[in-house]
Amino acid sequence: MADLLTHVLVAYVLLTVAGWWVDWLDRRWVVVGMGGACIPDLQKVDILLDADAVSAALGIPFTYSVTSTLGGVLLLSGAITLLFERRWWRRVYTLLLAGGLAHVALDGLRVWADGRASQWLFPVFPSYRPPTPSLYVTSDPLVPVAAIAVSLLVFAVDRRRDVNADATAPTGHAEE
Repeated sequence: MADLLTHVLVAYVLLTVAGWWVDWLDRRWVVVGMGGACIPDLQKVDILLDADAVSAALGIPFTYSVTSTLGGVLLLSGAITLLFERRWWRRVYTLLLAGGLAHVALDGLRVWADGRASQWLFPVFPSYRPPTPSLYVTSDPLVPVAAIAVSLLVFAVDRRRDVNADATAPTGHAEE
């Protein structure tokens, strides 16, 4: 669970900071991108609904592991986007994709026993496992602590920016 929290907070930090320069990227849209950071973890649905049972029900081979790849994020971002009003599709897809890609990229930095990351570049490079810098272990408690600390800092700076913006905004009253 700490791994998912870390991914959601990383998306929050990246999109909130981007929102300081992109006018339309306000808090409600940042949340959409945070949801996109959850897409690669949809493979954990296998805990509740076994992939073999789904495969038997559909009559075709089925796996959840593709959700944590580049192709899975692209496909699922598109599918989720269709749940929104058509006028928001481009924005929603972009934000879901940004959150999902941040998750996948961060996973590419994890420690793996053989020094190679998962096949997260599927389907671009279907069987290629790129080398990983082995920056962190997902079970390390310092990882979510660091993510929480950075996100609290960004939260404070963001709120401070709001207060400063409100203080300098014109009131609409004519000066006498």
